[in-house]
Amino acid sequence: MTPVIHPETRLGHVHYTVASLDRQVAFYQNILGFKVHWRERASAGLGAGGEDLLRLTEMENARRYKGTTGLYHTAFNVPTRWELAQLLSSIVQTQTPIQGMSNHGTHLAIYLPDAEENGIELAWDFPPDQWHKTFASVMQQRRFDPRELLRELEQQPARWQGLDPASRVGHVHLHVADLHATERFYQNTLGLEFPDYVRDAPAQFKEQARFFSAGGYHHHIGTNVWNGVGAPPPPADALGLRYFTLVLPNEGELERVRERVQAADIAIEPSSQGTLLRDPAGNGLLLTVNAVGGF
Repeated sequence: MTPVIHPETRLGHVHYTVASLDRQVAFYQNILGFKVHWRERASAGLGAGGEDLLRLTEMENARRYKGTTGLYHTAFNVPTRWELAQLLSSIVQTQTPIQGMSNHGTHLAIYLPDAEENGIELAWDFPPDQWHKTFASVMQQRRFDPRELLRELEQQPARWQGLDPASRVGHVHLHVADLHATERFYQNTLGLEFPDYVRDAPAQFKEQARFFSAGGYHHHIGTNVWNGVGAPPPPADALGLRYFTLVLPNEGELERVRERVQAADIAIEPSSQGTLLRDPAGNGLLLTVNAVGGF
């Protein structure tokens, strides 16, 4: 039987290699309202005042490589439409370029790159009982009027204090090299499930992307081969994702997942932060039980 990961599994922080720590901290702090939780030597942790959502480590001479596996985007979820409207207002006021906006039927999304071209999705989830349940309904064109979203600020003209403490990492979307190997890793080994709305997706879509979730969420992990089937992992001096974090609810569940990883003969790398491994495309994944400190 295919294993099923604990339904309370969620994502924790993502960790990037950056070329300029100052530039990246300024971007997330001044435009998106992140707080600096800690900063030591060449690393920093940012978030909304609770556990870290984003960690950054500067590497001298790091550079951007195209056509590799790695991060497509990280979704930072805010708890209310008003919060998403505040983020959109900040983007407008600072004339920050965006790449698009979408109503996915499960959530509203604003897409933009950070100061070093890491993809960002700013998202607000609809209540789960309103989520579209079929691929056709999710993919059909839906209206996202930014002026309508900004009217939230007229109806509630309170002063924005920066990113809401209830904000979280909602999902990560990754470039991978092989969807079948990706599926075996995330579903058969880790125990994540296919969301309902992708089960009836056409073959053309399934040849390009796979989505995985825990506990019935619309997705915690997205994967695609849009950088090419067989795309290589980025070199060691690449900008971008070092790892993302999968937070399990207890030690027993962590041990069960670790046993499946070891049975699949997947290497576990030394780490003081938790269980660090890599998916078949080389994307780093840290398994933890609770939020971890330091770097």
